[in-house]
Amino acid sequence: MKLFFLSDIHGSISCLDRALAAFEREGADYLVSLGDLMYHGPRNPLPEDYNPKEVAARLNSVKDKIVTVRGNCDSEVDQMLVEFPILAEYVILFHEGRRIFVTHGHHYNMDELPALSPGDVFIQGHTHVPVAEERGGLYLLNPGSITLPKENFPASYGVLEGSLFEVKTLDGSQVLKSIRFDGSAAD
Repeated sequence: MKLFFLSDIHGSISCLDRALAAFEREGADYLVSLGDLMYHGPRNPLPEDYNPKEVAARLNSVKDKIVTVRGNCDSEVDQMLVEFPILAEYVILFHEGRRIFVTHGHHYNMDELPALSPGDVFIQGHTHVPVAEERGGLYLLNPGSITLPKENFPASYGVLEGSLFEVKTLDGSQVLKSIRFDGSAAD
């Protein structure tokens, strides 16, 4: 199974359209959203092509393929626009014998981890900065942000296939970060 991770849409329809094109191009089975779907938040500038209503409609078009968690900019009123659940603080996925803890990152994060076992995977969004590292026997991941990336990173998404997690530029032309969960070096 191939999983596609994105985070921090923040209402940008053009960024979401590029991410959905990448989802199709990657041939992923499911799209896992790490929150902050429609609202840009009071600390962020207005994103490119800000259109929360169209973002909701576009996400609804792939509702049978989406797993998502609530971001700090998501609210109950947003749930009224989408046809899939968005209000969970976290979800736990299982992929090839590994537990994957999925959250936005504003409650649980890489500095405030939930109870996890060695070999588990923790993935968050929220910071808009890509991460792929092993720390203390845990795999810590962040696909970066498709909208409003930070620390001079380009817009990005993540893909998990087998034991390889890669963060790629939104156009898919460059791998920014990668890690293998089986202990071997990523190519």
